[in-house]
Amino acid sequence: MNLWGSRFSKNQNNFFKSFNNSLKIDYILIKQDIKGSIAWSKILLKSNIITLSDQKKLETALNFIFKEIKDNPKKILLSDSEDIHSWVEKKLIYMLGDVGKKIHTGRSRNDQVTTDLRLWCKDFIYLIKKNIINFQNSLIFIAEKNISSIFPGYTHLQRAQPILFSHWCLAYFEMLKRDFERLKDCLKRIDVSPLGCGALAGTGWKINRKYLASLMGFSKTSNNSLDSVSDRDYVIELLSIASISMMHLSRFSEDLIFFNSGECNFIELSDSVTSGSSLMPQKKNPDSLELIRGKTGYVYGCLLNILVLLKGLPLAYNKDMQEDKESLFRSLNVWKNCLKMSKIVILGLKINNKICKKVSKKGYSNATDLADYLVFKGVSFRKSHKITGKIVLYSIKKKKRLSQLSLSSFKKFCKLIENDVYKYINLKNSLKRKNSQGGTSKIKVLKEIFKSKMYIKNEIKKI
Repeated sequence: MNLWGSRFSKNQNNFFKSFNNSLKIDYILIKQDIKGSIAWSKILLKSNIITLSDQKKLETALNFIFKEIKDNPKKILLSDSEDIHSWVEKKLIYMLGDVGKKIHTGRSRNDQVTTDLRLWCKDFIYLIKKNIINFQNSLIFIAEKNISSIFPGYTHLQRAQPILFSHWCLAYFEMLKRDFERLKDCLKRIDVSPLGCGALAGTGWKINRKYLASLMGFSKTSNNSLDSVSDRDYVIELLSIASISMMHLSRFSEDLIFFNSGECNFIELSDSVTSGSSLMPQKKNPDSLELIRGKTGYVYGCLLNILVLLKGLPLAYNKDMQEDKESLFRSLNVWKNCLKMSKIVILGLKINNKICKKVSKKGYSNATDLADYLVFKGVSFRKSHKITGKIVLYSIKKKKRLSQLSLSSFKKFCKLIENDVYKYINLKNSLKRKNSQGGTSKIKVLKEIFKSKMYIKNEIKKI
């Protein structure tokens, strides 16, 4: 049964019917479609369009349909209905006869589909926020567990300065925090009801749209019917957030792939998230992380797909918009799964502390500390930078670390250097001095861990 067949004198081409139908994608909106239809039945009653008896029958039937299907929504796919909206209406008419035919009074699939999609996005944001918090909690747990683990820090993939591994964990906590805050902000623009806008021009029936919005849990109503049915900014925004977050997860993955490599051997990934080789028995491959890195491109592609889809569309609704859901549903599911996978990976890794500490002492990562030492002695920073560079070059030629140079060797470059230089460029003291806000000293990292815990505790209360 189509909702529009009476104007046509010929049947649809079977291939076109399959090509045109969207039920195979939008069937997952069943919960939201039922919710919106129940609210619509109540507004029809409030507007004296249907009787109390009709409304009760409609609501009872809608609840029955959802109860019957909620455990296995894929049963919907056995139908040849065009979309989820026509499937629900067809079921109502089958169950209630003429009463079922009243549900669509004053309503268009144009405002109905974007209402369902907004409701679905709201539900997803609730779910994905919990996944982000779960991953953040895992990062905090590992940061606390390894609070004394010294790790080589990098810029340009060159050893730069020593850090605490906990500091690295909290860097990704901050990225996820921004993702979380973007979702909260995005929700303000999603939480707007378009129902009651009709096909594009509104409805001639006296509908209290604010009351209707409250029935569905929306905080606001849209202002322009033409914009309301054609707006998919919220889809773009949600996919943008997903893309940014996937970029964070991809960087997280790349870091761990690098740290786990045989050349570094800073960490060891759990057997449970790695795979072997069909030919080389010694291999232990970081497939979980490589897949996260690889799936990032898919999410980017979905965002670009929606942007291109919408860029040339005239107002108001166009059938092109049917293509928004597949990209949205699949990419957000990828994002959710990658967050789950990242949590499992971080909780299972082990840090090779001896190797990390040994490497942190190499590469002249305490050169900046030596430059700071000279400033402490009264040398200008630019001059101390130049002196330190010469000392590093001398150390490279002698194949020694800075801490292995004799005091007389230091004094060749600056007479102000004394025995206290060895204490100043010591690895632990170097970390301890990074005591500025956001620094990698143990005291500051512990404070950030505490603040991070409080942030999560407060946000959980709001979910």
